[in-house]
Amino acid sequence: MDYEVMMNSNVKIGQFAPDFEAETTFGPVKLSDYKGKWLILFSHPGDFTPVCTTEIIAFSQANNYFNKLNSELLGLSIDSNPSHLAWIRDIYLRSGIIIPFPIIADRSGQISRKYGMIASDISTTETVRNVFFIDPNGIIKLIMVYPLNVGRCIPEILRALQALQVAENNKAATPANWVPCNPIIIPKPNTYIELEERVKEIEENKNGYSWYLAFKKPENCEKLETNSNENYNN
Repeated sequence: MDYEVMMNSNVKIGQFAPDFEAETTFGPVKLSDYKGKWLILFSHPGDFTPVCTTEIIAFSQANNYFNKLNSELLGLSIDSNPSHLAWIRDIYLRSGIIIPFPIIADRSGQISRKYGMIASDISTTETVRNVFFIDPNGIIKLIMVYPLNVGRCIPEILRALQALQVAENNKAATPANWVPCNPIIIPKPNTYIELEERVKEIEENKNGYSWYLAFKKPENCEKLETNSNENYNN
């Protein structure tokens, strides 16, 4: 493992995700189990807590949409596996919702510290609300960090995941406030000849503002058909 990660728990975008093996509510899990898929690894401060309960329910309701994007969900907290099991059982009994993804029991905090999930200035015994987007090759592509008192927006996590995939598949970039499958940004020209060609293209197609900012429709992008009656914030 990278020395900086080991000493400072300082994982960064572009690094290989730190390896782990863990006990979960679905049995033993290791990072390599997810090779070939996107992994959304997220931490929560604790079981039987109000914000975390709404998040676990919301992630569960959206699980099929994550699966459609070739991704899997994996939760984590430093609570024990029996605590996780009791909590998800309580959620089922009260809501009828079955949690369809594993939750890691990180009692020693080893995985949490590898990933920098514990913000010592806030709490030394709870993980904050981290979200790690890990690509099919095990590389961290995006990191989100929320404080203890702010619940995550699951539709935004889905949007960000699809933005990563579309940008990578099209060798392009997504603009501000991008919505699947709106136009994406074409890479800038590298030579003056390419610049002139881009200017002509924009004049003909009305698909940009200047030679350095032009757009195209993305390929291999499908809008997720979500249920308009679904409430991610139950």
